[in-house]
Amino acid sequence: MKPILLFASLLLAFAAVSATEYPKMGPDLYDPQSDGSKQIATALLQAKAEQKNVLLMFGANWCIWCRRLHHTLETDPAVTSLLREKYVLVLIDVNMRNGKKRNDEVNGRYGNPIKEGLPVLVVLDAEGRPLVTQETGALEDGKEGHDTAKVAGFLRQWVPKR
Repeated sequence: MKPILLFASLLLAFAAVSATEYPKMGPDLYDPQSDGSKQIATALLQAKAEQKNVLLMFGANWCIWCRRLHHTLETDPAVTSLLREKYVLVLIDVNMRNGKKRNDEVNGRYGNPIKEGLPVLVVLDAEGRPLVTQETGALEDGKEGHDTAKVAGFLRQWVPKR
């Protein structure tokens, strides 16, 4: 019985690793199979119902700065609170892999924000109108992460007007 459990555990562990796009980077942040247009449509319905804006974060699973910004969005109390109360976050995968540009039409719809580099943020109002595109180098701390005060300040600047 023990060899069967060990084999099953190893099989599950392998499946989990093989499902990760860049295993050395850790778990995927961006779903490689996602349809950005559908993600945004769902987020806009939620934003309208909850009187929030939508924060699009364009990036890719290989992008260390995408991971660093995501870490800030998830762990800093001030940033997390603002995000939860005022925004619906959508992670848009714009990786190009095996000759396919993911969510290229979404990138085009919002004026090619990825020309600014990754990650890049776009704030939409609840109607889907773009309010601002923000390259995130300006939000960095000059070391190896993002300045939480700068990120919180950016989010405060673009909260929905009621």
